[in-house]
Amino acid sequence: MMLLALAVSFSAFTALSLAMDRHQLELYGRTPASPARMRRWRWLGWALLTLSFVLCVWDHGWAAGPVLWLGALTVSGILIAFGLYPFRPRWIAPLAWALPVIGLAVALLGR
Repeated sequence: MMLLALAVSFSAFTALSLAMDRHQLELYGRTPASPARMRRWRWLGWALLTLSFVLCVWDHGWAAGPVLWLGALTVSGILIAFGLYPFRPRWIAPLAWALPVIGLAVALLGR
């Protein structure tokens, strides 16, 4: 379940970064998205962050869940900010779609 929370937080940070003009242009190289689309990316990002928090608390309880959630946020944020954006920005969007599916499969097979 922790892998799923990590994957969802990666997707959340990707959605939040796509809500910014700079990253939108960096990933897609086109004109900036409309304000309505940017709002949808922002809402999706916050919803996914909430989902990753719920997954951590559900799996590990209130004692360790929030701490593990902060760890998942840290790992996914470092991966995006220092690993993928500088070197492989085109990999971010496909990974944001694929990682939660892989995490869900691992979570369902592991239970």
